[in-house]
Amino acid sequence: MTKTFVLTIFMLLVNVSPAIALDRFITKLKLPSGQTAVISEGEFEARSIGSFSVRLYQAAPAGDETTFFTSGLISARDGIIEKVVLSDINGDKKPEIIVVVHSAGTGGYLSAHAFTIGNDQKLILNSIVEGLQPEADPISALKK
Repeated sequence: MTKTFVLTIFMLLVNVSPAIALDRFITKLKLPSGQTAVISEGEFEARSIGSFSVRLYQAAPAGDETTFFTSGLISARDGIIEKVVLSDINGDKKPEIIVVVHSAGTGGYLSAHAFTIGNDQKLILNSIVEGLQPEADPISALKK
């Protein structure tokens, strides 16, 4: 009886966990500094609106890249994360982490959030552009 109960619980956990992970945007990004950034949509939120987090970890060898947390921020999102890119938008020769969000409503508008790593190794929300047309270049809009 106990073996059956444990096996049933295990099967439920195995079947539930991947479903939760599959409908969320999450990515790891290796930065030129050797640090790792993890960007993910908020857990248990609607896919079309909610929050996302950007977490920064110290430089470390493969397998340990998310062991030593340095800094993190949570921002609101109106849509689904479409992509994350690195781009130097302020001309300081250091790339910012750019999170591009595609709205779920009519119009399919874009927004972009630029995060900088400060000298103290803390994440800073540098700038945001919102309400961009779907064909717009969010990186160019952030540079203005």
